[in-house]
Amino acid sequence: MRIPKGWVPVIASEIVEELINKDMVKIQLTEDQLKAVMEELIMEELMVEDQLNDEVREMLKQFDSEIEKGHLDYRKLFDMTKKKLIRERNIIV
Repeated sequence: MRIPKGWVPVIASEIVEELINKDMVKIQLTEDQLKAVMEELIMEELMVEDQLNDEVREMLKQFDSEIEKGHLDYRKLFDMTKKKLIRERNIIV
């Protein structure tokens, strides 16, 4: 599931607050610094799927003429290629 980037600060804040409230972590940073680190980590994870999608689109450009002629279904080809790359790279999306 894709998460809107505008939700990242809220999600990061909730995660950090829960971890602190439940004494699950001992932090050496301020709470705000930890939230910033958490935001960065979440954004990096979101970008992995974006980069994968871009890579699949680039790979499928070689089939443009076949797709335009109706010989290949772009959506199916995209999904199959993406799933293959996910398996090969052990990516969790």
